[in-house]
Amino acid sequence: MTNKRIVLTAYGSYGDIHPYMAIALELQARGHHAVIATSELYRYKIEAEGIEFSPVRYDSPIDMQQDGEFIGILSEFRRESEYTICYLLMPHLRATYNALVDAVRGADLLLTHHLSFAGSLVAAKTGIPWVSTVLSPILFMSAYDSQTLSTTTISPYEQALAVVANDSRLRQFRWQTRLWSAPVRQLRRELGLPPGDDPVFEGQHSPDLVLALFSQVLASPQPDWHSQTQVTGFPFYDRAKQEDLSDQLAQFLDAGSPPIVFTLGSLMVWTPGNFYLEGAIAAQQLGYRAVLLVGKGVPNLPLEQLPKGVIVLDYAPHSQIFPHAAAIVHHGGVGTTGQALRAGRPMLVIPYAHDQPDNAMRLVRLGVARTLARHEYSANTVAAELKQLLFEPRYGIKAAEVGKLVHQEDGVAAASDAIERYLRSKG
Repeated sequence: MTNKRIVLTAYGSYGDIHPYMAIALELQARGHHAVIATSELYRYKIEAEGIEFSPVRYDSPIDMQQDGEFIGILSEFRRESEYTICYLLMPHLRATYNALVDAVRGADLLLTHHLSFAGSLVAAKTGIPWVSTVLSPILFMSAYDSQTLSTTTISPYEQALAVVANDSRLRQFRWQTRLWSAPVRQLRRELGLPPGDDPVFEGQHSPDLVLALFSQVLASPQPDWHSQTQVTGFPFYDRAKQEDLSDQLAQFLDAGSPPIVFTLGSLMVWTPGNFYLEGAIAAQQLGYRAVLLVGKGVPNLPLEQLPKGVIVLDYAPHSQIFPHAAAIVHHGGVGTTGQALRAGRPMLVIPYAHDQPDNAMRLVRLGVARTLARHEYSANTVAAELKQLLFEPRYGIKAAEVGKLVHQEDGVAAASDAIERYLRSKG
């Protein structure tokens, strides 16, 4: 295939940006020219990988710490999605649209993140071939595949009733959120475009190709998914050759038995609450060491209160540290979830916001994890859950089985293959 210019646009934390960086690097290795259009926050990281960067106004005047803290508060009221869409994204819709129009000039394809609301407008206005993506299963909003469905075997009749109930809840949610996308509808009219589907729902999906950038073990296609969906597997952004474990961490791991690893990713780490301190105490109660990945510049831990056998680090590559863990305690972000699944280690998931509660329930159904509500998190409750994970063999056995399946997938290659097939179909 001749060289193509492909623009990938995304919004969010590192967990949102990394999959597109992985795909961009693979496309460039195949001879294409990839451009990532996103916030200035990520310019240095993207350009350091030799990927062209195009600035798009996604970022808000709120800094990462304030953003994380506020989303943490909103998650208690289940309003974090409303805040993200209505207050972080929609006020910049016009600026984002204009920037993205500039970015796709001369391009052969636009690939969009599910929150790239300007992307569908740019595709409709310019006629550029468009591929959309989904990072987490919940974004398909399926009545057939919901965390509300029982984790135990139920009869076909009960299953049908559950689907009807889920469909009713989704319709109610659609009605409650109908005003979230009003700025998109208004801009469509100003651009002379016909009314489109709601961009929060089916309007986020390309009519030609939707890439589900997660593993089949997490979710498989459902009757109400977009018919052009392809599940690729996780597109892991692994810079393992450049990111080895630090000498300090390597020495810690060599000095004893496998530890329990605690991490909150790159956004929820700004609103940790008692996650690290209580987690470290729980590990000690069970006779385990602990690795705390607390992020850079986050609120300081009371180090003097931490028990022995604990190491505190700003960061360690998940692909490198997770395979050394006895168990992994995390927030359920899809990027962290993918790495933990591939590592083949049992998990305790403490969901905070967004897709995390749904991811947590999927992991529980899969038999590789247990979950605990954030408000129930304490040393004693964490120790009780970890005791089940660590001392009941079924969790470790199932996690190892699933890890082998995820290892066999190549989400980056599968996504890139699908993109190239689509481009060939467009001539």
